[in-house]
Amino acid sequence: MIKRLIYLTFLISLWMGGMALKTVIVGAVLTIFVTYIILPLVYHNCPALQRHLVFLTFVNYPKNVNFDEPEKEGLPGTRNFYIETEIDVKVGVWHILPESLIASVPKENLDDRESWFIKTLSDHRPVILYLHGNTASRAVAHRVELYNVLRKMDYHVVAFDYRGYADSTYVQPNETRVVHDAKVVYRYVRERVGSSPFFVWGHSLGTGVSTHAVGDLCLEGDNPTAVVLESPFNNIRDEIKFHPLSSIFRKMPKFEWLFLKPLAASGIDFRSDDHIGNINAPILIMHAEDDLVVPYALGRKLYETALKVRSNDAPPIKFVGFDAKYGYAHKFICRAPEMPEILRDFFSKAIEGPN
Repeated sequence: MIKRLIYLTFLISLWMGGMALKTVIVGAVLTIFVTYIILPLVYHNCPALQRHLVFLTFVNYPKNVNFDEPEKEGLPGTRNFYIETEIDVKVGVWHILPESLIASVPKENLDDRESWFIKTLSDHRPVILYLHGNTASRAVAHRVELYNVLRKMDYHVVAFDYRGYADSTYVQPNETRVVHDAKVVYRYVRERVGSSPFFVWGHSLGTGVSTHAVGDLCLEGDNPTAVVLESPFNNIRDEIKFHPLSSIFRKMPKFEWLFLKPLAASGIDFRSDDHIGNINAPILIMHAEDDLVVPYALGRKLYETALKVRSNDAPPIKFVGFDAKYGYAHKFICRAPEMPEILRDFFSKAIEGPN
């Protein structure tokens, strides 16, 4: 990259000549200095910046969402509410009903409506707790698209925004905090599902949250029925190292020291390849080959690690890849026509348990 900049500077200087040559050279040197020295050092020494770039809470769309009116986001039959995960911290939650229940929602008394929604969680239909990735909110279009696929399969979906996102309390997140939020919402749902099958679904950064949270919960003896990991990475260090945006820095001397070493001290660890060994539940991993955000190879690496670190009598783990020709990329595996059947087969076997 630096050689290319120097070569480009040389070509421009030949064309422009004179004083312009000095201007071009100075500009090129300053660009290289800022890009390859100043920015990496600022990043290395600023934990808040590292957290901002990993969680991307400032990338907030769609704008002007009224979370109390999810029907305006294409989700009729959805209840908005808030759960306090610790003192002065609340997270916004949607309970999205199975399609077959939408017409039955009480229309008048709000108290009756709230209690009715809660009771439906124990109606023996599967319940999915969805943990989203970074940026935006639970209302973003590709997430709503997935919710609608799942509700058409007659599943309940509970989706929430971690602290720092959307209408949840604005506190800068780190791994410990978002995992705590996930555990509190998990326990809230767990207490209300009765004997209904209960699944945890993580996407992208949400796979790091879900493997950590579910791994901890399983160590406490509180296992979900199964776990779905969509577009997962094996650990955050590899995800940052192989992310397309890091390509211009990757060959720098001290790349790992500058960009990767400070992560754990900044509260950004996400070692899914460690936590997955603690998950005592069936696991389904889905990944598209054309995923540019989380490379397909990292999902495979997590799967292969799980095969090695989980005990021989651990519940099954399954990997499903999607050919690049379909264009599902990072966000749209839910568009795969075969996905509902993959889920039904996986969920039914998880519910039945070992033979």
